[in-house]
Order: sequence, then C-alpha cells, then structure tokens
Amino acid sequence: MAATTVEPPRTPVREPERVPRRVGFSQTLGRLDVKLSPYLYISPFFLLFAVVGLFPLAYTAWVSVHDWHLLGGQGDFVGIQNYVDVVQQPRFLTALRNTFSIFLLSSVPQVIAAILIAAVLDANLRARTFWRMGVLLPYVVAPVAVSLIFSKVFADGAGVINEMLGLVGVDPVRWHADTLASHVAISSMVNFRWTGYNALIFLAAMQAIPRDLYEAAVIDGASRVRQFFSVTVPMLRPTIIFIVITATIGGLQIFDEPRMFDQFGLGGADRQWMTVTMYLYELGWGAQKSFGRAAAVAWILFLIIVAIGVVNFALSRRISSTGPSKGGRR
Repeated sequence: MAATTVEPPRTPVREPERVPRRVGFSQTLGRLDVKLSPYLYISPFFLLFAVVGLFPLAYTAWVSVHDWHLLGGQGDFVGIQNYVDVVQQPRFLTALRNTFSIFLLSSVPQVIAAILIAAVLDANLRARTFWRMGVLLPYVVAPVAVSLIFSKVFADGAGVINEMLGLVGVDPVRWHADTLASHVAISSMVNFRWTGYNALIFLAAMQAIPRDLYEAAVIDGASRVRQFFSVTVPMLRPTIIFIVITATIGGLQIFDEPRMFDQFGLGGADRQWMTVTMYLYELGWGAQKSFGRAAAVAWILFLIIVAIGVVNFALSRRISSTGPSKGGRR
C-alpha cells in the first residue's frame, strides 16, 4: 500500500484590520445641515404662531374659567359658569343670529358674483391685467373708510339709496332701524371689499382647468353657458368650498363694518345688527368689564369655527374621493 501523506492544517491568513475612518468635522456639520435645515427653515413660523396664536388661545381658556374683571384682575375659579351665563343671555343669541344672517346675505351673493367676474376675466379681454387689478382695489381700501362711506350711502334720511328710491316713488328704507335692512347694508360693505379678492382666487382656479375639457365640449356642440355649468363649475367645487369656509370664518369675526355703521358703535338701539365680536367687546370693555365672560364668548366662537373646519375637511375629502371608477365609468 502506498503511504498517504497527511498535510498539516493550514493556518488561516488574517486580513489586516481596517482602521475606522474618522469622520471630519465638516462632514458631521454637512449631515446635520441636511437633517436639521428643513426644520430650522420652518421653525420661525411655528415659534411665531406659538407666541401670537397658541399662547393667547390657552390664556383665553384660562381666563374664561375665572371670574376675571378688567379692573380687579383674576378672581375665583368658576369653571364653566361663564359659558352658562353667556349662553343664557338673550343678547348673545341675538348677536349670534345677526352674525349668521349677515354672513348668509354676504357670502351667497359674494360667491356667485365672484365666479361670474372670474369667468369674464378668464375670457380673451383687452387690458386683462388692468381689469384684474381693478377688481382688487376695493380690498385695498381700509374697512373703516368703507364703513364710513357706506353709512352715508345707507343713511335713513338723506342717503344716496333713499334718494334714488324716492325718484321712483318708493318709500325710504329705515336702514338703521329695521333689522333686515341693516343686515343688507352691512353685507353690502362686506361684498364690496371681498368680491374682487375671491374673484381672483376663482380666476386662478379656472386657469388651472385643462383646456382639453373645453375643446371636447366644443366638439360635442356645447355652448359657452353649457361649458360654464358642465365644465367650469364642477371643476371649481374644491375652490368654492374653500371660499365658502373662509368667508364663513371671516363672517363670524366681522367687527369693523357693523361697529362703524353708526356713530354710536353699539349695534343699534335694539342691538339689531350687533355681532358676536361686538358682544364680546361690550362684555370686556363695556359696563360689565367681565373678561371672564368675554373670554368665554371668544372660545364659543372658536369652537364654532372649529366645527365649520371639520365640515370643510369632510366635504373636501368627499369631493377629492369622487372620480372615475375602476371600470372607467364616471
């Protein structure tokens, strides 16, 4: 038999250990810059919002649960008693009714007029930039100036509107005495200031609509009116909801126009055009000087705005979810 040789076991060759590479200070700063820069860029907004938004909101909530007086300062803790007292006041219910009434009389005509103006501005007009700038001019005018001018236009005795009505044999309207007439006058001020602003928002949304839709409608034989109601308005649904919600929030906070509607600034002899913010001002700086109840009114108004925001979110999700089905049919 041939002798078999046994080879000695081979010792594994060890690779030289890699020395960990040190990361330079500049590279560390570069990584931190990539990770932290986006947060640093947006941090000023959140810091400013915390100072001028969240802190006043939280402090108002603290004031609303105390018997807080303008001159005496903080009093005893009363819980939700300020809220109960406010809700039980007939004047608060009147102010809430007036606020929503002025909102309805202003927002509905305002949205309709803004869409029509935007449709005209979207057409092939000469000097389009001039007309687009022109509709924004009322928004630039100070609300106090608008209120002073319109208070003279809607004067009970020798107002411009009553003089025009007298020329056609119509009895003069008591703009400062009748509840509905005062709401119409104040809503006219709001419409004058905000219609052009909303028209530009609708114009931007109209220009984002694909032109292929209009070309297909023309091929199908649709007229301009048919194109407006079948193409333009459905494509503007999210924008319409946005405008309605922002108009609602602004309408709930209306203060300048009704306060400057007469020389007293109390909302009328019977408070026929007093709004919620005017009632808040009267509670805090009027005869009662109750900051606790005024803060409770502010938080009730805030909760109403939040409820409207939730409705806006639900409607927006429902509109965004509507579209072509999987089978391709609408």
